[in-house]
Amino acid sequence: MPHLLPAPGPQRTIAASNFVYTVGSGLYLTAGVLYFTQAVHLPAPHVGLGLGIAGLLSLAVGIAVGHLADRRGARGVYAATLAVQALATAGFMLADGFWPFVVAVCAATGAKGAGLAARSPLIRHHGGERPQEFRAYLRAVTNIGISIGAVLAGWVVQVGTHGAYQLMVVGNALAFAASALIVLRLPPVVPEPAAGGPRWIALRDRPYLALTALDGVMAIQFKVLTVAVPLWLIAATEAPHWLISGAMLLNTVVVVTCQMRASRSIDSPAAGALAYRRSGFAFLLACVLVSLTQDIPGWAAATLLLAGVAVHTIGELWHAAAGFEVSFALAPERATGQYLGVFGLGAGLAEAAGPALVIFLCITWGRPGWYVMGVLFALTGLAAPFVVRWAQRQRPAERAWFEGERARSTATT
Repeated sequence: MPHLLPAPGPQRTIAASNFVYTVGSGLYLTAGVLYFTQAVHLPAPHVGLGLGIAGLLSLAVGIAVGHLADRRGARGVYAATLAVQALATAGFMLADGFWPFVVAVCAATGAKGAGLAARSPLIRHHGGERPQEFRAYLRAVTNIGISIGAVLAGWVVQVGTHGAYQLMVVGNALAFAASALIVLRLPPVVPEPAAGGPRWIALRDRPYLALTALDGVMAIQFKVLTVAVPLWLIAATEAPHWLISGAMLLNTVVVVTCQMRASRSIDSPAAGALAYRRSGFAFLLACVLVSLTQDIPGWAAATLLLAGVAVHTIGELWHAAAGFEVSFALAPERATGQYLGVFGLGAGLAEAAGPALVIFLCITWGRPGWYVMGVLFALTGLAAPFVVRWAQRQRPAERAWFEGERARSTATT
């Protein structure tokens, strides 16, 4: 499938590193929690608490490491985050109690969040004229890698022995280490020189912070698909339980085959804003379709559920493409890592708060909660064009500030 691969060079290297990394991630995402509860025998509430602490820590690390990648060189910083993640993951084998578990999982999760921010300057530098499209390609690769990892993890769960779970941890750590070695094959990216003025410029950019919050609300849609839909299917419908896997497979196939195509037409911040709006209404329609599966025959519930998942996945394509576009286009090139670290806060907060919110609305409240969830997405999408225009109005002033600081720095030198 040569036509599906980037041309030989930095893009192919980044894609290869991403593929190896996500195979390891698929192992952990599928069976990581089971390792700690079944093999290490930690109580499930303790595992949940440790993961929550780690998630909060990763929110702050991303911005700082993204700034470090801008100033010290993205290739070395990103490779270092992968190496730390490999070592921390290997440390899971020594986590025989709550606090060793917390230390290991905080190190691994913090390195993961830091790596996402540190990778952004690499994508921008090597992504060609449209790094947003290359980012969409990487998302398709991510879904393939995670799917392969999930299949391998299925064998681990089926065997269920302590040795099988330890083998999973070793495979996960080796995947992260191999990904770091592949990254080191990239040519170095020249660090951006420090300019005068505020150091944490992204945290002072109010329109960009508003976009971060908007994307964070929209990112709750991932938890609708992975948390609310499975629980709803089992508790409130007559649809067969194997349809949970079928729904996830449908979502994965559509994302892998259509993400790049969906991203090509979203080539400006204004187009990104409209894509946010379309995704909001797609999520609203999907929530309505899923809510209607209650108290109807199993075949009808299955049909409506798959239709809802298909519509939701179309919205997911638009949401992801919109996020790629506005996060890169509205971030100054000299501070890509810092800005993308800030933008990741939205998804991080959705990761932390999303499960509880969708369970309360969609499962505890029931059908009315699905409508509320859908309306929240639609209103968020409607707000996107206003926030994007606000951010665009600030870009000329920010660009002039950066150019002035660059001129003063050059004159001083």
